[in-house]
Order: sequence, then C-alpha cells, then structure tokens
Amino acid sequence: MENVDLIVIGVGPGGYEVAAHQAAAGKAVVIIEKDLVGGTCLNRGCIPTKCLCAGASLIERIHNANDFGVTVENVNISYKTAYERSRQVVDNLRAGIDMSLAKCRVVHGEACIQPDKTVRVGDQVFKAPMNIIATGSAPVKLNIPGADLAMTSDDFLLLEKLPESLVIIGGGVIGLEFAFVANAYGVDVTVVEYCKEILPPFDAEVAKRLRLLMTEKGVKFITSASATAIDKSDEDTLTVHYTDKKGDGVIHTRSVLMAVGRKAVLPHGAESAGIELTPKGFIMTNDDFQTSVPEFFAVGDCNGKFMLAHVATAQSMAVIGQDINLNVVPSAVFTHPELAGVGLTTQQCKDLNIPFETKKSLYRANGKATADGCTDGFVKLLINPTDNSILGCHIMGEHASDIIQQVAIAMANNLTVQQLCVRTVFGHPTLSEVLKNTCC
Repeated sequence: MENVDLIVIGVGPGGYEVAAHQAAAGKAVVIIEKDLVGGTCLNRGCIPTKCLCAGASLIERIHNANDFGVTVENVNISYKTAYERSRQVVDNLRAGIDMSLAKCRVVHGEACIQPDKTVRVGDQVFKAPMNIIATGSAPVKLNIPGADLAMTSDDFLLLEKLPESLVIIGGGVIGLEFAFVANAYGVDVTVVEYCKEILPPFDAEVAKRLRLLMTEKGVKFITSASATAIDKSDEDTLTVHYTDKKGDGVIHTRSVLMAVGRKAVLPHGAESAGIELTPKGFIMTNDDFQTSVPEFFAVGDCNGKFMLAHVATAQSMAVIGQDINLNVVPSAVFTHPELAGVGLTTQQCKDLNIPFETKKSLYRANGKATADGCTDGFVKLLINPTDNSILGCHIMGEHASDIIQQVAIAMANNLTVQQLCVRTVFGHPTLSEVLKNTCC
C-alpha cells in the first residue's frame, strides 16, 4: 500500500484541475482514470459538440453572405470533415491535459474503493487522507419499448454521416444543440419534449423565442408530449410513438436520439465502503461535497447537484478550500443564436414570492449587432426593486455565453445593477453594450 496526499478518481473537469493544482503545490497526488483523460466534457460532451455547433453556425453565416455583398457559389458541406475536425480538436486538448498532469501520478485502470478506505487499481493500493470522486455521468434512456433502437449523445458524436431524418426525444440543452447541428447540415429534425416548453431550466421567454427561430429554420417541435415506444417499420425506418394533448401520434424517421438526462457513474465498491446514494442514484454529499465516508468527497455530475463541467471544477476547488460562490452559476446553449442565463428565472421569482422588476434591451438597437448582421436577440434583467440587486439575467443572441459572464461576476460580488451598467464604462461599439442599454 502506498500513502499519498490526495487521490482523485476521474480525470474530467472535476478531477484534473484540482489534481494539477495540488501537485503544483507540492502534494503527492494520484489520479485514476479508466478511460480517456478529459472526461465526458472533452471526449463525449462539451468540446466535440461545440466544434459541431461552430460548423453549423458557419453554415448559417454562409447562407446570409449575400447581405454583405459576398456571393458564395458551389458550397460543399461535409459533415464527415466537421466530425474529423472535432476529433482533432479533442485530441489536441487532451494532449494539453496530459501535460498539465506532469507532476501527478496518473494511473490508468478501474478504481475500486475498499471498505478500509483505501483505493485499489488492479494490484496497486493507495491510501490518502482526502479522496475526490469525480467520475461524472453517462446518458440514460427512457424505459419504453424499443428504447434500444435509439442513439444516445455518445453515439451521435461518433457519427461520421448524419441520417436523412432524426427524431430527438428531449428538448433540453443536449437535445437542442444536436437539433441545431443536424438541421444546419440538412437533416429533417423533430424534437419531442415532455414539458410545455423546451429548455425547462431556462427562462421561458428566451426558450420560447429560440423555439420560434428554430421553427423558422425548419426544426419541428412537439411539446407537452411523452414518447411511449419506438419500433422498426422496415429496414430503414423507425417509428416513434408519442402521446400529447391531442392524443396519440407517430413520427416516421431514419434515426432517433434520446437526450432525456444522465445518471451518475459510480466507482466500484462505493456503496460497500459505506458511501450513501440519493434516491436517484447520485452520491449523497453535504454542502461541502463530503460523502457519508468523511475521507471521500464527490464533485461534478456524480453528485447530481448541478451537472455542468465548470461546476465540477468549481466544486473540486471548493473542496480544497478555495472561496468560490457556488450560488451563481452561468449556463449556456450553443445554438445560433446562443442562449445564456444566470440566477433566477421569471417563474422562480414568482414561485418564491420575490419582488422583481424586468428590464430588457434588444440586439437590433445595438450598433455592433446591426453591423455584424446578428440582430436576433435580447437581454432580460430581473432586478430586486428594494435594493437594486440583480436576481437573474437571461440572454438570447450572439455571444450570449460570453456576455452572461459579466452579470455572473456582478452577482457573485453583490454588485447592484447601477454598479454593473451605469458606473462601468462599456467599450463602443461592442455587443456588451446591449447589457448596458438594458438599464438605461
């Protein structure tokens, strides 16, 4: 048995940054990974998806090139090339992570937590006073007949050729980003969503506006609908059965993608070692991300608190004592235009009986947006009228994922809306001015 200062199980965002940080501080760190370095985000999630979204956005810009006096002829769109580029980007970034872990001992294999609080990997046994479980999550499928006929997000990202038609079950972030990509590359896309609006965690107003824009581009949506079965009509056709407020319906398609959520990936031996799980199968932790076994902490998707890569990193850094405001978490959808949000939504303010005022500004009133030809969008700020604190911000528009960070910084540091939008000088002409104009 080898004694070390820190054991990290999982080399995703919740694992490699904290491991590299602690190793740089002189700690003896062992990091264990059974698969590829980089975790879900790099290999089967954020990064390859954003590569494909970037290609889809470029296609949309090419379609609008005439507005800028650019005539584009004989445009050849190759999804296989876009796929190959995404894999190259992933490989390059993975090499960078390998370099960042140069001071760590990286052990490749299946980690197994032992009842004596050691961690075994094959014939090797390690023990540490602090252990961080950062094993991530995996996609799930609905428990319906024919579910095995559907792809998951992992499967979609391995496609070198897209189908002629695609039904996506689930209108959340993953489903919407894949719908955007597939539609841009010429696929006939239908999204089936259980809730009455797509993107349930987001503010309903921005979600509705995105749905209308995507509908204009040819994506079909069936909301307030439950997929009930999938069967094979013939060699090349699948049939999705669903129920909505109008009754029973069917959709014939070449392929089906399920994007209905994710489940925790647990290290072997976790439950036997006394690590308790939530009713949904995630690792139960306290507010400090400590499990029922005090020497073990769980961060990121495996604890189910907030399933975003940047949250996994933040949680792991909080475990080692960094002062991070985990109550302010921005999130984004990389469609075109983008969606982004932070803080409370309009409905949450109403549900919590929190007084609020709404302020809005439109992209089409912004000089940079007009010059760039990206006038679809708006910023919506929710403000507490009693103290002018910012309750939330929701954006649909170009670079929404970047602009939202300004609001997140303000909220995390308890700045008022005046301090953010009035006392601060904004560059001109910039898209960030759409945020300033929200308060004028």
